[in-house]
Amino acid sequence: MSASELSELIEEEERRKKRAPWGVIALVLLTGLALIRNGSGEFDVGPPQPASAAAPDSRATPGVVAAAPAPLAFSAVDRVRIPVIQVDAPVMPVGLDTDGWIGAPPPDDPNLAGWFTGAVSPGEKGTAVIVGHVDNTKGPAVFYGLGALRKGNRVEVLRKDGKTAVFEVYGVEVFEKSNFPGDRVYGSKGTPELRVITCGGGFSKQNGYDGNVVVFARLVAVT
Repeated sequence: MSASELSELIEEEERRKKRAPWGVIALVLLTGLALIRNGSGEFDVGPPQPASAAAPDSRATPGVVAAAPAPLAFSAVDRVRIPVIQVDAPVMPVGLDTDGWIGAPPPDDPNLAGWFTGAVSPGEKGTAVIVGHVDNTKGPAVFYGLGALRKGNRVEVLRKDGKTAVFEVYGVEVFEKSNFPGDRVYGSKGTPELRVITCGGGFSKQNGYDGNVVVFARLVAVT
């Protein structure tokens, strides 16, 4: 093994050590995560909510899994695209804030998403997480239309290494923040998966949105 290869292995191990264990993240979520705390919800028509038919099917889909490409190596994220809801947004890294919440991008920029660096990068083996605001005080934001996604829609994540990880949606659900199933949402299935998350559900001025819309997707192509 060359010195450069050894250095890359050491760097990757350090990155993995810094990733938060899902048990910790699940605990944070179960205590009432307000993922996107600046959503206003104060518009005539609220964001679309997932249809019951879009819920993930617990049955395996061997054909899809068998055709999945090999997991990618680590790479930071550049952009996220969801053509069917006209999302094409830059992505910034986010971590946990001082209160233990998953951080969100600055609310002043409505077209900005965040990649949670405490998890894997999109395309790696495991479950990657991208978050974004549903709205801000001026109107709809980057993931306003997330609840309208259906099974079979595509999410494209452009990585800093020049590769694009293409994920296919296999489920969309809204979960109460007070009863968020962290293990189900974030648990690794042993293959490259992606979760895209924003606020959703009911809204009140006192408490904001009472739920999170979660998109479940799996890697189906690399371009």
